[in-house]
Amino acid sequence: MKYAKIYNDKYYHWDELKYKDFGDSSRDDVWKIMKIFRILSYRSVNIGNKTLYYSVADDYIQRALHEIDSRIASGFLISGDVTEKRRIMLSVSSMMEESIASSQLEGASTTTKLAKKLLRSNLEPKDRSQRMILNNYHAMQFIKERLDEPLSLELIKDVHRVITESLMDDPQTSGEFRTDDSIAVRDVYEDVTYHVPVSHTEIGKMIVDLCDYVNEDAEFIHPLIKGIMIHFILAYIHPFLDGNGRVSRALFYWYCMKNGYSMVEFLSISKTIKNHRQDYDRSYLLTETDGMDATYFARYNLKMVSEAIDVFDTYLKRKMDEQKKLIEDLHMTGLSYRQSQILKDMVRSGEPVSQYELSVKYQTTVPTIRRDLIALLESGYISLAGKDGHRQLYIYSKEKN
Repeated sequence: MKYAKIYNDKYYHWDELKYKDFGDSSRDDVWKIMKIFRILSYRSVNIGNKTLYYSVADDYIQRALHEIDSRIASGFLISGDVTEKRRIMLSVSSMMEESIASSQLEGASTTTKLAKKLLRSNLEPKDRSQRMILNNYHAMQFIKERLDEPLSLELIKDVHRVITESLMDDPQTSGEFRTDDSIAVRDVYEDVTYHVPVSHTEIGKMIVDLCDYVNEDAEFIHPLIKGIMIHFILAYIHPFLDGNGRVSRALFYWYCMKNGYSMVEFLSISKTIKNHRQDYDRSYLLTETDGMDATYFARYNLKMVSEAIDVFDTYLKRKMDEQKKLIEDLHMTGLSYRQSQILKDMVRSGEPVSQYELSVKYQTTVPTIRRDLIALLESGYISLAGKDGHRQLYIYSKEKN
């Protein structure tokens, strides 16, 4: 009994018990007791002919939900120094980070720096990776426009259509469920198959059941948990030929924002997942190999949400400290706050930038940014740096400093 409790607190999988101590008991006996405790606290989700489970009494899940809710209630984003314009800028920046990281999880091969430049420049993507990132960014904007809707087949297909625009080998398959069983989740280098999706004949019924589960509110299920279940179930069904992971993660954001967790728009959860990619993949496998117990997946994703909050909190505090320092320096430079910010960004990047990129980043009009750039040019802080097509580029002038 003692060992069963200890190992259940860590929610070990059967495979993880291989080298553990069991005292006078056997691995089999301890595992049986562990499973009994888990089953007693299970909630089930019926999707087609599959039943998914998760433990509502798991201590880690309860602590994680309480911590996340407490941080939201305490207003970790609320500060007198965070203006509405600043909040919009932070949201745009985070949505860019999420779009990039979610695409990189699915194989987009470009650096975060180049990807941000693409999104801020509003340029046409040059390759598949850039297209994937741009589509993801459009999808993150798209879901914010559909928060008043229930989950439906049409909404899921619409999100997929945005995410896969100009990416599918057959354009007709964009926004449409697959009609065959030709796909599998595989490691092509190791020649290992990790997941065989459900038959295409089962997709329609399973998606309807998923929508019913999500839209039903007779029984309270914490929004973060239900959002995580959407993420897992949709990825498990794999209803599309491609883009399933991106759609699943986008709909997690959609559900959370729809149900009072608007703060997720400031978090790049995919970025934290990318930093722990093996654990992400493993949480799927642990769930599938333990009778569809999604507690493993829920624990992992709550950990990623908590880490994403930590990352953003640290970033916001650093930015607030920088802002205070900039304001103190304004008396010496004679520049406005935004001009100082633009100048600092140029110093950091060391690369040319256009007024269009800056207008997106600072969420203001091109004429306003142009006036800022003219002031910086006249002060000698920046200089012209050629053109990108018809767009004038500007760069920090080292000669001034």
